[in-house]
Amino acid sequence: MYGALWRVLPGPWWVRTLILLVLAAAIVAVCFEWVFPWVSTYVSFNQNTVG
Repeated sequence: MYGALWRVLPGPWWVRTLILLVLAAAIVAVCFEWVFPWVSTYVSFNQNTVG
């Protein structure tokens, strides 16, 4: 998968690396902004008990 993504991206290696870093930062930002808050409404992290 990573090899295919690397071959599809345009430009020299440093441009590809920059594009991948920007994409990774965008994915992390989306996860923290929308995905994790949505999941936290369905999972109760504060009510843990060990029996």
